Amino acid sequence: MNKKPLTPAFNLTGQTALITGGGTGLGLGMARCLAASGARVVLVGRRNEELDKACAEIGGNAFPLVGDVTRLDTAPALVDQAEKLAGPISILINNAGVHLKKPAAETSDAEFAAVLQTHVMGAFALTREAGRRMIERKSGSILFTASMASLFGIPLVVAYSAAKSAYVGMVRSLATEWGPQGVRVNAIAPGWIASPMLDKALSGDAARKAKILGRTPMAQFGEPDDIGWAAVYLCSPAAKFVTGVVLPVDGGAAIGF
Repeated sequence: MNKKPLTPAFNLTGQTALITGGGTGLGLGMARCLAASGARVVLVGRRNEELDKACAEIGGNAFPLVGDVTRLDTAPALVDQAEKLAGPISILINNAGVHLKKPAAETSDAEFAAVLQTHVMGAFALTREAGRRMIERKSGSILFTASMASLFGIPLVVAYSAAKSAYVGMVRSLATEWGPQGVRVNAIAPGWIASPMLDKALSGDAARKAKILGRTPMAQFGEPDDIGWAAVYLCSPAAKFVTGVVLPVDGGAAIGF
């Protein structure tokens, strides 16, 4: 019996993705996987050296672009530059972020505002600009990097939790508003992913590491590519009827006991 070839539903050839915070960590993991699936990837960050290193690792379909998402008025120029480098942006991944671990009673207004400026204001300014162009083209996919802090309470990270929870509202509202115009909006909520940052956070804190693994049914940490392949799915034709979702990629942590 002749078998029909599978539709290349996960093929991103011809797509251009702009990824903030793309030079390291989860951003780099997503960039690597999107590029492996055929997309051109524009990596945005503040440190040119890290961006160049990441692009060299990925290869010819990766382009470095120095930018700061907290400078809201530069969003149109940033998208312009990205499109000159790699073509019309059809995928936007809002991944840039900062973390603040501090008791809520000791968190100042300025510290709280700085976290929201990067995560919420910066992501919205870029989303508004890229989204406007996607609406004109009647096609596009926008992805936010949410968090376990979007789903349940974690102490000592009130500003970060507020910012990541705001992503959930943005995703649902934008998905509803822009869906009829061909633009899908989703989020990934990563669990605990192996990285130098996680190693530093858990260094000398065996009890915290045991607590995390104890509530994770798969009893292990994830890898950046686990987030990357989830991003490929949500940004690809395979997810053409998926919008407004927050997908946990967490080894079951969000449902663990």
